[in-house]
Amino acid sequence: MATATACCGARIVSSSSTSSVARSNGDGSRVVQFVAAASNLHFGYDATSTFSVSLKSGALSSLRPRIPSVKSEVQRSRLRVDAAAASQTKDASKVQTKQWTWTFEGTPIKINLVEYLPNGSSPTKTLVMLPTISDVSTTEEWHAVAERLQSKSSTSYRIVCVDFPGLGLSDRPGIDYTADLYEKFLVDIISEKDGPICPSSGGPPVIVGGGHSATIAARAISRGLLEASALALVAPTWAGPLPIVFGREPNMETRYSLLRNTLRSPGVGWAMYKYLVSSPKNIRLQYLTHVYADADNVTPSMVESRTALTQMEGARFAPTAFLTGLLDPTKSREEFIGLFANMEGKLPTLVVSSVKSPKRSRAEMEALEGVKGVTKFVKVPGALLPQEEYPDAVYDELVSFLQSEQ
Repeated sequence: MATATACCGARIVSSSSTSSVARSNGDGSRVVQFVAAASNLHFGYDATSTFSVSLKSGALSSLRPRIPSVKSEVQRSRLRVDAAAASQTKDASKVQTKQWTWTFEGTPIKINLVEYLPNGSSPTKTLVMLPTISDVSTTEEWHAVAERLQSKSSTSYRIVCVDFPGLGLSDRPGIDYTADLYEKFLVDIISEKDGPICPSSGGPPVIVGGGHSATIAARAISRGLLEASALALVAPTWAGPLPIVFGREPNMETRYSLLRNTLRSPGVGWAMYKYLVSSPKNIRLQYLTHVYADADNVTPSMVESRTALTQMEGARFAPTAFLTGLLDPTKSREEFIGLFANMEGKLPTLVVSSVKSPKRSRAEMEALEGVKGVTKFVKVPGALLPQEEYPDAVYDELVSFLQSEQ
């Protein structure tokens, strides 16, 4: 048997059988097992795969030595993430980190924002940049593009990068994360008159997003809940790892719920997430297989900063929702394409596809070429994070699109 990695770093063990099982063992342990001939695990695998986790006292005890003091590890993790972000900032006076409190069903959640201030004259347009949703989601992925817009563009932009609740350096409470929750969050943070983004001039903002976040923004706009002057989607996706492989039949949804509840549980859930996801080895393999196109770009310092994100308090809650499909903004390709048809004539829309994205994800991106509501469709190098791996290519396409739509 050979070991591979799924999105969120989960270990995938190849198998020749094809089935799916959820059962209880005679010793009282619960086993969740997914087996499928998988053409792709959203972030990219062409393999026949088994995902198997045994939850029993013996298995859990084998995990405990891997887990140091959670409190001390969280403190070290945040320091590593902050240090990595600071090291990438060339001119701190032009980059400001802020917090905004968003309240959801009585729960106050501190949201991390990074604002890139314009050079010289007052900004003519506000850009909101949304990180790709995953276990390693971070505003850092947009830094290089934002820095180029700040220093190279002839147009003066105010740029605000936003960490979603439960991801990046935002608070990560154990709430029920869904696509509806993230859509409401975007509407609130962008539209609130006294919020951190509402532009004082220049009209509605331009929204730039990657992966699921791009599609969630498109859904909010297509439903008339959110106003934007333009929309740019970079390597957009809509299906989470398990649903895209195993489907959405009722019996599978039951199994996703079982896995989700296990990962969310105290003690066992954290240990399981640490073992399957939160290690430099797992994170590096994740980037090598589907996040980056060039292995030389997967550096030790980057792997360390991303691993730190997976070790923060509450780190498993939102990624678990993503893994099991709760953050999927649509349920089919037809619904995905329909979002753009609903936006036709309302605003300019750019779709940036990446040529080395996993086969299944790339097929969904390329399905948008020529559809109603898509103003411009382009291809750039890279896999699922071209904005971080090939920022010059993404910057060039974004500037060209914005200038043509002025």
